[in-house]
Amino acid sequence: MKWQNAIKDYQIYLKLERGLAKNTIDSYSKDLEKLLLFLDEHQLTPTPISIDKETVKQFIYHTAKQVNPRSQARIISGLRSFFDYLVFEDYRETNPTDLLETPKIGRKLPDTLSQTEIDALIAAIDLTHSQGERNRTILETMYSCGLRVSEITTLKISDLFFEEGFIRVLGKGNKERFVPIHPTAQKYISLYIHEIRTHINPQKNYEDTLFLNRRGKGLTRQMIFLILKDLAIKINLKKKISPHTLRHSFATHLLQNGADLRAIQQMLGHESITTTEVYVHVDNSYLKEVVETFHPRKSLS
Repeated sequence: MKWQNAIKDYQIYLKLERGLAKNTIDSYSKDLEKLLLFLDEHQLTPTPISIDKETVKQFIYHTAKQVNPRSQARIISGLRSFFDYLVFEDYRETNPTDLLETPKIGRKLPDTLSQTEIDALIAAIDLTHSQGERNRTILETMYSCGLRVSEITTLKISDLFFEEGFIRVLGKGNKERFVPIHPTAQKYISLYIHEIRTHINPQKNYEDTLFLNRRGKGLTRQMIFLILKDLAIKINLKKKISPHTLRHSFATHLLQNGADLRAIQQMLGHESITTTEVYVHVDNSYLKEVVETFHPRKSLS
């Protein structure tokens, strides 16, 4: 079995059977390309079936000199997934990464914005600009619903269920969820659809896409990043932010205002509650408040 054939089959498996997003598949593929480059540079010629634990370990040690522990852990995870696939398909009997130790990286706490900072970002949008109303609607929707950047760029008009107060979101792994949408965001979306989008001629395959660029095609992730970056500069915001910052802020603000962690998990589309629990660490005052409110000894204080 040749490496390129194995990688191609693996990519198809990730897309069709595991339902992973293109960005995730690309990330896994790049890690495998790094392994192939290492083998080529060191004139090593194992196949995907014959490569052993020692060779993989050499590659990891080599890579560790070039990347931080978080990236190293991601590469090991990607390789483990690839060889798990080969074992699953009976190409190999063992996974050469099984005994590799993943570096301890700790849990990175997400960056968040205050309500005042979010208001300032949105207020800085130039509504006289041809894309101003669209950009305000995008930010309001992302913050209202805690959407990932990929979810806002693929949101469709047919996903809007305003009478019920929900939108349908296609998240990671093509998993569908329904998220409540705030009336303010509903108002801006309706305004955008009827006053702005109606003057844009959607290109083929983009007729149902909610947010369009001036050429009638969908927005890219990079465009959303640039919109936020320009606004952050405009208000002299010193924090390093991204579209994901709005999602983190959405979850953190809900938690601060007493929302249930399980409800937040469902709205964010997290598979595990452990992923959502990171927001408890962002706001330690929440833990103190829980004890003071619900502990049976509170009446004795």
